[in-house]
Amino acid sequence: MAGRMSGPERRSQVLGIAAAEFADHGLHGASVEAIAREAGITQAYVFRMFGTKKALFLELVGAAFDTFSEGMARAAGEEDGIAALTRMGARYSESLADRTTLLLQLQGFAACGDREVRDLVRERFARMWETVAAKSGLDPVTVKAFLAFGMLLNNGAALGVEELDEPWAEGVRTRIRPGLFDHITSGTNEDRPLS
Repeated sequence: MAGRMSGPERRSQVLGIAAAEFADHGLHGASVEAIAREAGITQAYVFRMFGTKKALFLELVGAAFDTFSEGMARAAGEEDGIAALTRMGARYSESLADRTTLLLQLQGFAACGDREVRDLVRERFARMWETVAAKSGLDPVTVKAFLAFGMLLNNGAALGVEELDEPWAEGVRTRIRPGLFDHITSGTNEDRPLS
């Protein structure tokens, strides 16, 4: 049965298996042997398809970031300003339900000690920033606040706060309501000396 898959089908199968392996174990802990075994192929075949373990990781991490950025761009539609942020925030929250994609993104940050990984994660994070900035048309401090909130949501989702009945977890789970960023304006964000 394993030999009957087309090249694209096999590649897709291996990407799915590898996504789960890298999400759980990271760049250095993931096993190409385990990926190959689950796919019913040899390690050599995995390397022929992707080149190196790191190349496979980079492809998956890049795709994970793209899932979030592209989803937010689609969700914003033709809206701009706070309305765009509201739609993008709702889509971002929905994306967190895909635990494998979330963990791949976080594994990308964790592996930034490697220059190639850091370069890819910087480029993909820049794309996420530019998506939010371009779709909303809002100032950098608002974009920063929005993405900072997203990083908190990432951590909460990774920690499984939805399973905990503790005050801090309840606080992290607090729904983001429209108007959260209304107080942030270019006037409130002027560079002023601290008094």
